[in-house]
Amino acid sequence: MKYQIETACLEDTETIVQFQLDMARESEDSKLDYTTVREGVKAAIEDDSKATYLLAKDGQTGEVLGSMMLTTEWSDWCNAPYYWIQSVYVRPTARQKGVFKELFEFAKIIAQSENAAALRLYVDKNNTIAQRVYQSLGMHDSHYLMYEL
Repeated sequence: MKYQIETACLEDTETIVQFQLDMARESEDSKLDYTTVREGVKAAIEDDSKATYLLAKDGQTGEVLGSMMLTTEWSDWCNAPYYWIQSVYVRPTARQKGVFKELFEFAKIIAQSENAAALRLYVDKNNTIAQRVYQSLGMHDSHYLMYEL
């Protein structure tokens, strides 16, 4: 494995915050509030019942190349959790080099070890590049639509 996958700690907060600000700008042309994102990332790192951040680091330099956030949702239908991949970001210089694939495979192992009913994610309808990546890893679109208020 050329990347080291590990769980984020508080020292990784600023890197993850910057990744989230960059991801929102790149994928949705959104400008997020730095303080809000920082507090949200910090809250999740301090309380893994909220979420877990996984980091992909260069195996030689230790540079953080990408991250993803994992959350869970309980399914009474399945008597098991659904694992959700969220907040995915890979540095532009590290894209198409297998960084996301290794994060994804690590998340898959976690979900399987917890007997998850499924590993899910949502993606912007217009982000066809990401959709192709997810499909190449065996994911498929579901029959659910997402609504929000």
